[in-house]
Amino acid sequence: MENKNTPRPPLSQIIIYAIGQFGWALASFGAGNLLLYFYLPPETGTEAVFPSYIYQGAILGIATVIGLVNFSGRIFDAITDPLIAGWSDRKQSKFGKRKSLMGLAAVPFALFSFLIFYPPSEIVGLANTGWLVGTVFLFYLFFTMYLIPYNALISELGHHPKDRMLISTIISVAFALGFIVGGFAYQLQDVFSDGRTPTEAFQMAILIFAAVSLFLMLIPVFFLNENKYCDQSPTYIDAKQSLKSVFANVNFKWFAASDFTYWIALSFIQLGVSYYTVNIFGMETSMATQFLTLSFLSSFVLYIPINYLVKKFSKKTVLSIAFLFFGLTFLLTALTSILGLPQEMMFYGIAIGSGFPLAAFGIVPNALIADIVHEHEEKTGQNLAGMFFGARTFMMKMGISVANLIFPSLLLLGKSADNPLGVQVTAFVALGFMVLGWLLFSRYEGKTA
Repeated sequence: MENKNTPRPPLSQIIIYAIGQFGWALASFGAGNLLLYFYLPPETGTEAVFPSYIYQGAILGIATVIGLVNFSGRIFDAITDPLIAGWSDRKQSKFGKRKSLMGLAAVPFALFSFLIFYPPSEIVGLANTGWLVGTVFLFYLFFTMYLIPYNALISELGHHPKDRMLISTIISVAFALGFIVGGFAYQLQDVFSDGRTPTEAFQMAILIFAAVSLFLMLIPVFFLNENKYCDQSPTYIDAKQSLKSVFANVNFKWFAASDFTYWIALSFIQLGVSYYTVNIFGMETSMATQFLTLSFLSSFVLYIPINYLVKKFSKKTVLSIAFLFFGLTFLLTALTSILGLPQEMMFYGIAIGSGFPLAAFGIVPNALIADIVHEHEEKTGQNLAGMFFGARTFMMKMGISVANLIFPSLLLLGKSADNPLGVQVTAFVALGFMVLGWLLFSRYEGKTA
């Protein structure tokens, strides 16, 4: 419900807000995309990229240590989402109800973003496993404490309908920049490799990312004028009631279910880019950086067309097409060795082709949720921005959790150049999730879809 007395944010304030997205995207890149690369590295020839720090084999024949740690960390992360969302919605602060939590979280969030890659021992053992579990859990706690209030600001800054797509587009650009910069970890590892072990070179890259991300995350904390430009009203219902109200919204349930499948598939790309690069496309690990960079650059080109398509058709239509298009990229990845086409052509073609779904999923969902938030407030009088975005984040993290559990287990089928079966299977599984997401999202019928 738009408050006529709250001024619309100028572009400068939206950019200040978006810089925080750049920061948290960079800070979370390592934990989200590089843990598997570091702790269960791809094999180049007869040797792995890094030495083993934790047990590399199967547990009970189907799981891995890194998969279980990632899964349990994400589950813990997801459980804390509604608690922190409710806290954020109810909190009152002269500094800003959302910014106050973001300020508390930024430093430990950045700190643990690199400590998870600093195992205490150089040999496989319980010390490294215990360190990994502890740092992963703490990382996700402070990640959630920053992300939930940050995302709630999308609808509160975007209290005017025309601002929602603009805010969603700009923060999508910021997220993509964080993702692209994070992807340079592979190349920075090569740059810092002179006179250093692969582990030391990789850790130096992660440490630099942590310092930069902290600086970026603090920009909106200090310079966003939340009290002036955000349309906020106090919320007094507890987290349980808020969560129940959010999931009673039928359209949100269908969106959240489809979003869950999207994040599983996207996590397969993020976890698997180094494996696809080495084992399917036959290139060096450092080329994974080029794949990620090209994918997101191609998505940048499509940001304005995506906004045009949303206005001409609808948010639902654009996202529906994106589900199917993303599925096609996974299908082509899985069939690369069968199609007989040049691997290099497939590598660049798939990277460019993924630009459309990345742009669509980067921009549209946040605007869609902001629409739902305002529709819900008009209907019920409840301002539950934090809980709606927290619930979306919960589903996102559950999807990532499932991906982190499944993906390493599938790699047990083969992750070498001679036997890439496990890597190929991951692409087929991701395709299945995208088709399922398309079917679920077809049930969404929001009035601003």
